[in-house]
Amino acid sequence: MGKSGQPPEQMTDRLFATERRPEDFRFDASVARVFPDMIRRSVPGYTTIIPMIEVITEQYAQPGSHCYDLGCSLGASTLAMRHGISHPDCLLVGVDNSSAMIERCEHYIALDDSSLPVTLRCEDILETELSDASVTTLNFTLQFVPPERRTDLLTRIAEATRPGGVLILSEKIRFESDEEQDIQTRLHHEFKRANGYSDLEISQKRTAIEQVLIPETLADHKERLLGAGFDRVLVWYQCFNFVSMLAIKSR
Repeated sequence: MGKSGQPPEQMTDRLFATERRPEDFRFDASVARVFPDMIRRSVPGYTTIIPMIEVITEQYAQPGSHCYDLGCSLGASTLAMRHGISHPDCLLVGVDNSSAMIERCEHYIALDDSSLPVTLRCEDILETELSDASVTTLNFTLQFVPPERRTDLLTRIAEATRPGGVLILSEKIRFESDEEQDIQTRLHHEFKRANGYSDLEISQKRTAIEQVLIPETLADHKERLLGAGFDRVLVWYQCFNFVSMLAIKSR
C-alpha cells in the first residue's frame, strides 16, 4: 500500500522470470503489484486504448445515467471514463472480484483530480447489478469469463443499456486461419521480447494463462454482441491479435 498522498508502489514484472511450477494465472496481490508494467509490456496498443476510452465515453455518456467498468483492475479504464464524463449526475461504477486490485484502485481514484464520484465494488461481474447504463467497458475482461457464461453477461449489459448507449469491448482474439494465427502470435511474442521479456517468461506466462484466458474469433464476438441485443458492432482498434470493439444499442 502506498504512503498517504502517493500511489501504491509499482514493481517491474518478473513473475515468470525464473522456473516455476505450472499453475493457472490469478489476479492476486503479486499480480496487482506489477500489473501496470505487465499490461503495458504485454498488450500492444494498451497505452492507446486507455485514452481513447475517455474519448468514446465523452461521446456517449448520457446525463443521469450509469457508467460501468467491469473488471476494472487498478482503474485505468475507470479513470479514463471518469475524465470523459461531463455530466455531474452520472454514476460511475468500477467492479472487480480481486480485493488486491480494488484496494490499489482506491488509491489511484483518490489521487485523481476529477471530482466525479466513483463507486468501487469488489464482486463478480457475473453477479453485479446493472441498470440504466450509457457506457460500459469490458477492457480485456470478457476473455477471462467462462465461454458458456459470456452470452448471459453481454445480454444483461445490453438489457441494462439505454438507447444510444454503448459497450466498449477490448479482447485478445484468435484467427480462423491457422496461418494468420501463427503470424499474429509470433508478432505478439516479438512485441514482448522488444519490451524486455525473455523466452522463458513468454513461455511460462503462456502456459499459466492459456487455461484461464480463452480467446475467440472476431466473428464470434460480433455474432454474440448482436444476439445479445446490440444493433451495431464495429472494430475501432486492432494491433496484432488484440482488438477493441464498440457495440452500439440504437433502440
